[in-house]
Amino acid sequence: MKLLGNKRLLILMLGLICFIALMGLTFGKRGYETWPEKFVKDSISWTQGLIYKPVGMITGFFQDVGQLWTIYEENKVLRGTLSRYARDTTRLNDLELQNQRLQDALGFTERQKQMNQYKFRIAEVVSFVQQGKSITINLGEKDNIRPNMAVISVEGLIGRVTEVSAFYSNVQLLTGIDDKAALESKAISVTVKTKENESFGLIEKYDPEAGKLVMTKIDPNDPLQVGDTVITSGKGLVFPRGIEVGKVIERREGDFGITHVATIEPFASFNHLREVFVVEVPES
Repeated sequence: MKLLGNKRLLILMLGLICFIALMGLTFGKRGYETWPEKFVKDSISWTQGLIYKPVGMITGFFQDVGQLWTIYEENKVLRGTLSRYARDTTRLNDLELQNQRLQDALGFTERQKQMNQYKFRIAEVVSFVQQGKSITINLGEKDNIRPNMAVISVEGLIGRVTEVSAFYSNVQLLTGIDDKAALESKAISVTVKTKENESFGLIEKYDPEAGKLVMTKIDPNDPLQVGDTVITSGKGLVFPRGIEVGKVIERREGDFGITHVATIEPFASFNHLREVFVVEVPES
């Protein structure tokens, strides 16, 4: 019985194969399809459509995801490149400005060395204190900085050293001169460059509203004129001789008319100080 059953199954499979082959040969010869063939073909096509369409959508989705990831990585690289370019451009501009300032400073010190035997120690401004009336620089006792040393910028005098620590110093600016604390009661003794004679006076006050210095103790017969350049006289034992301070923009009578008073426009700017110079005078 088992052998008979196997023979029937084998005969059935051979018959099915022959039927399919015969249909293929018949179709190839007659050039048209019968309705069972059309039904089978349409069923297979419909089934393939149900399978291939979702598969194609899923495949396209993963392809789009891959493309988006590639675009994301490219944008990430481009953003990093752009950020580095912007940072390098900013750094280059800052270095160019610093280089220009240092070149100007070097030219200034060379000109001063031709006039005097002073040494100029360049320092960076670390911070502004006391509402812009004082600054901190990165030179101190280790750099042989001492109190009362004059401090200048490229343009002219800006103040003097008041306090010194190991690595830093505080500098009292000219903007800190007032009636109560005129550089610790030490006024700036100055002279004025004129064509014929030297004028003499003291700078004892800074007018914050006008942004000008006030020069006092001027003799009424002194030939000081508007437009003259004011320099330190070296007689006050604090500021060495020959440092430019500013120019005269006004002259008038002082209190009681005994002496005259002049308004001085400082050469130095006190708002954007970055590099300054501490003047070291050789001891005689």
